Amino acid sequence: MSFQELKQKRAEAIANLVKAAENTSEKKSYGDDRMWAPTVDKAGNGYAVIRFLPAVEGEDLPWVRYWDHGFKGPTGKWYIEKSLTSIGQQDPVSEMNTQLWNSGIESDKDVARQRKRRLHHVSNILVISDTANPQNEGKVFLYKYGKKIFDKIMDVMQPQFEDETPVNPFDFWGGANFKLKIRNVEGYRNYDKSEFEAPTELFDGEEAKLEAIYEKLHGLNEFINQESYKSYADLKKKLYDVLGEEEIADTLHEKMVQELSVTREPAIDNAPTPTPSPAETPAPTPQVDNAVADGDEDTLSYFAKLAQS
Repeated sequence: MSFQELKQKRAEAIANLVKAAENTSEKKSYGDDRMWAPTVDKAGNGYAVIRFLPAVEGEDLPWVRYWDHGFKGPTGKWYIEKSLTSIGQQDPVSEMNTQLWNSGIESDKDVARQRKRRLHHVSNILVISDTANPQNEGKVFLYKYGKKIFDKIMDVMQPQFEDETPVNPFDFWGGANFKLKIRNVEGYRNYDKSEFEAPTELFDGEEAKLEAIYEKLHGLNEFINQESYKSYADLKKKLYDVLGEEEIADTLHEKMVQELSVTREPAIDNAPTPTPSPAETPAPTPQVDNAVADGDEDTLSYFAKLAQS
């Protein structure tokens, strides 16, 4: 939409954004020099003020989201790749996690948890204050953030109490600055104290400045293109290389042993085993990667911890 259309359609923006956030479709991203990331001190603490910005012309949402996996295999090699589940396709790590989870062995479930997928969001932001890197102030960047910050966005768009007014944090005129407060809690970055300020017009509503910012927004649809993902075959090859062929063989062998060792009632007088009716047939087991995916740990600190291992 044009800049003027953006201004005219503000009233319906919050409802549209909340509806889109409830959609379970999942999206993707990768890092580049357009990305902004907060800086922390030696103690792991950091502070910055940013402003989330609206969707670029031609796109419907001011964010995209995607999943990835990051873990070290027994070979000492790393697997850090975007998940094909982000674009609605089968992913080899998700499939292996399902096998591990369904094995019934607790240690296998632990492995599946360690390899679970991680959620990222990407939005355009304006950096209001960045004392660690003042050269970033007043510039438009892409910002990658996790579930905790996205939950805070949703909280202001659909408040729980009667005395609170819904706020669209992506709106130029009725949005709000976001105070990013980072603490180190048990080795992980914690954003619990981060909060939105009271709603204000960006640049006091001066349209020339707002339109100049609008023209600098980065498109997000590029992050959900099929071409941005490796193929299933390439990811599976990478997974086997990271885990080692021996572990793959052991996993498959263990699964076969379990299937063959399931206790069955002996047939009586060689009578044929009755076929269960549709009502008696158990429902298929769901993909486990969805069940174990939604952790509260911040993605950036997760990979920072991995890198130190």
